[in-house]
Amino acid sequence: MNNAHQSSNATNLDEALTLPCGAVLKNRLVKSPMSDSLGNGQGDPTPQQTRLYEIWAHGGIALSIIGEVQIDPGFAEKPGNLVLGPQSDHQALKQLTSRATVDGAHLWAQLGHAGALSHAPISQAKGPSALDLPELKCAGMSMADIKALPYAYAQAAGIAKHVGFTGLLLHAGHGFLLSQFLSPLFNHRADEYGGNIEGRMRIVLEIVDAMRQQVGATFPIGMRINSTDLLEGGLTEEDALQAISMLDQTSVDLIDISGGTYFPGAKAASDGQAEGGPYFLDFARRAKQLTQIPLMSTGGFKHQAQAQAAIANGDVDMVGLARVMILDPALPKAWLEGSNSDPIFPRFATNPEGGVTAWYTMQMVALGEDKGQQSSLDLPKVLSIYAARDEQRCALWQSKFTHAD
Repeated sequence: MNNAHQSSNATNLDEALTLPCGAVLKNRLVKSPMSDSLGNGQGDPTPQQTRLYEIWAHGGIALSIIGEVQIDPGFAEKPGNLVLGPQSDHQALKQLTSRATVDGAHLWAQLGHAGALSHAPISQAKGPSALDLPELKCAGMSMADIKALPYAYAQAAGIAKHVGFTGLLLHAGHGFLLSQFLSPLFNHRADEYGGNIEGRMRIVLEIVDAMRQQVGATFPIGMRINSTDLLEGGLTEEDALQAISMLDQTSVDLIDISGGTYFPGAKAASDGQAEGGPYFLDFARRAKQLTQIPLMSTGGFKHQAQAQAAIANGDVDMVGLARVMILDPALPKAWLEGSNSDPIFPRFATNPEGGVTAWYTMQMVALGEDKGQQSSLDLPKVLSIYAARDEQRCALWQSKFTHAD
């Protein structure tokens, strides 16, 4: 199929991409990392999570990325996260990776640490700097805490490779720990890990180096980075572009451009209107001038024509799909065949905070249970079910990770 396109300057969605490390992605579509919240409450995968990623692999995607895979159970985003650490269930993880890599699909783990945004019922939050805000409080990390991070990420990376993940995505976006280091709004440090973008980027580069030493030269390592925090005083596009220039000197294989933060009350780019175009392509075009590393953009791709244009125009090398993959898990197959068969987004009568995210999360649960589309559009009801699940899993988390600080 790909040979038919080699005479054209325009790249097509069905063309393979060879990453700098030599790994090959079979087409240009990625199931972006989302907090699927399908772990068992003890950091390990459930049969429903395994089934969900198997469904996505059969749907034609080149790469699925599991969101919010934690390096430390003491700093989790939610109690449904996976954890790669000493207490991980390697057999369950191997079953997940085996079934999710059928039909030539890759499965990567997005490695993260929630930092100041760690889930309060199961964490004692720490960030680059101490914060005491009405809706966000955390302790500041010591120099010893920071120096321990590269080893912790590298150890998790080694486990990921051992259990069958085919790559890694380092999470430095959306307001979690590494995003907090990059943002002057969160990072007030006066030492070598603060100040200008070079200082704020230092720990990220140290982690990339440690992960690469752990997994070797041929194992893919990507990184998700914000184009902007969408917050006054946060990471600017200019600093983000400089960070990408710095990444160009590393062994990173793919840069995923996103934006926004889960800072309490902040608007997330992913909560935009159903209509409209992709969110970050203008930034991606600027970033393309600064790096030879393949670029991916996640956010706002809802139509096949948008994805095809972004690839054909050379704006990005990979297109990240998130909520559309929940609405239609086989969407990649349709788009690769040239169909502009686009999913219909649900309309909700009410929109309580967190309600839409909860609905999509519960829809992933339904898919993993082979129940198809969820019928209820009653967001308060869905939120209640979602909250009850989290409360139950918080108790399970605490019972297993009693050593967490």
